[in-house]
Amino acid sequence: MEMEKTLAMVKPDGLRGNYTDRIKLAILKSGFRILKERIMELHEDRASRFYAEHLSRSFLSSLVKYMTRNKNPIADWRAMIGPTDASKAKATHPNSITAMYGLDQRKICVHGSDSLQSAKRERSFFFDEEIVVYVHLEVYKRKNPATTFRRRRRRRRRV
Repeated sequence: MEMEKTLAMVKPDGLRGNYTDRIKLAILKSGFRILKERIMELHEDRASRFYAEHLSRSFLSSLVKYMTRNKNPIADWRAMIGPTDASKAKATHPNSITAMYGLDQRKICVHGSDSLQSAKRERSFFFDEEIVVYVHLEVYKRKNPATTFRRRRRRRRRV
């Protein structure tokens, strides 16, 4: 008999609130086992296909928008960085990263790609895969959640 599986997805508010690890721990403590984990960005067309069962519902467009919020990460990140001159940033964008941590025009602590082409080239320099946003978990329920979790924790402590 094949084991029954389901999908668990940490949505944008879970990621922004930095709750992913706590959610995964709750999953494990409840007796589920995480079989696969994938972090990915959900684009509008893919989100629409995922929620296709809600096509006739009035909330579909707001749900898709919620799941695909960060439409322009390059511009949003550059806005957080602020001007590339720390003294100008302190005067005009005091809450920017450059204003808070930059020292001068060259030492601003962070980098941000200025275009899609640059971002693709720069990401490939450091990462083999795309940097993405959502955590997808494939989980299944264990037979005895409490004892399985305790036994697992004990083994980890001994190692």
